[in-house]
Amino acid sequence: MNGAENRDMPAFPRVSPLGVDGLLVSFGDQLSEAANRAALAFRAALDSESLAGIEETSTSLTSAYLRFDLARTDHAQLRAALAPLLASRDWFQAGLPHGRRLWHVPAAFDMTVAPQFEEAAALAGLTPAAAVEMICAAPLRVQTIGFAPGQPYLGELPKDWDIPRQKGLTPHVPEGALVVAIRQMVLFSVATPTGWRHIGQTALRLFKPDRADPFLLRPGDEVLFQPVSSDALEKIRATAKDGGAVAERVG
Repeated sequence: MNGAENRDMPAFPRVSPLGVDGLLVSFGDQLSEAANRAALAFRAALDSESLAGIEETSTSLTSAYLRFDLARTDHAQLRAALAPLLASRDWFQAGLPHGRRLWHVPAAFDMTVAPQFEEAAALAGLTPAAAVEMICAAPLRVQTIGFAPGQPYLGELPKDWDIPRQKGLTPHVPEGALVVAIRQMVLFSVATPTGWRHIGQTALRLFKPDRADPFLLRPGDEVLFQPVSSDALEKIRATAKDGGAVAERVG
């Protein structure tokens, strides 16, 4: 193949080896709605195919990962088995997986529980009231689960929220904290230091290791925040299951 033909080939989807027993199917080298949609849709289709040798699948923001049994297949055989599925449709336009849920989640944006909210709103060029309205205006997709058990990356927010991470670390934010950077929000499943700005607080317990299904949220779910006062949030924390979150099926 000559150089001109190679330049005309689509860069994605791209299949790459990952370790001795894995393949990574990538749909972009940076986050976009289409790349995230493709990764979620492809993984769901892959799970329904039950290809020989695949032991585990998962998704990142823009990729699907496959771990396989070396006694049953190898990189070359699995790559060949994936080719018809990859060619079967335009994954960037594919429907999202079935079984998705929309979660209505109470969140407080008071400075008493969200100390960096006004700073982040100013960086986004918004008044505090406008910032809350924008954050709560539409559902945000759970793009992936990662970094800590059950921890969702949510997005994307409007371009106003393309704000950088902090240069330093906030030493501690609590479980259920809502943080923001680069048009994404993260809900923390554990107390942690972070370089993202702490702009909201929920009463969610995202990780329950004593349950058969320990993660509250799944990739492809959506979260719609409902603004409440910090006082109301404390009442919800004391009395409501799952931090007051209510789910409905959307797909």
